[in-house]
Amino acid sequence: MIDRNKIVESVREYIRGTDLFLVAVKVSASNKITVLADRKEGITIDECAFLHRHIEKGIDRETEDFELQVSSPGLDMPFGVLEQYYNNEGQKVSVIDNEGMKYTGILKNVTKGGFDLETEVKVRGKAKEVKDIPFNFDQIKATKIELTIK
Repeated sequence: MIDRNKIVESVREYIRGTDLFLVAVKVSASNKITVLADRKEGITIDECAFLHRHIEKGIDRETEDFELQVSSPGLDMPFGVLEQYYNNEGQKVSVIDNEGMKYTGILKNVTKGGFDLETEVKVRGKAKEVKDIPFNFDQIKATKIELTIK
């Protein structure tokens, strides 16, 4: 089986000194390698291809067969790293906390420890009020972009 740490190190070597960041590396029992990388402006297909070639150079196909996929994380995927929170500040997101409660609002004030979620809260007998709900990252099960179709 291919060593995940070897893949992670190869990706880190490639992205060092760039604005790319690593989101995830998965290696299945059947040697299917999935690498997710991104940047604030989004990663291009060409950059994915260059990264793919860089990783592939470091793996010997003669000793182990593998399948390699390099892409950006999809819009429907939960955030995996802090950089995704910073990159999506000001965007509408949905947050599921550790108790399974779902919140939707605007991602604000991202720090290393957490963030605020600007939400509309309905108060009995009154109009909706805008309220910031603070979250620590250890309270969060998942955060995703909330797609809105206009």
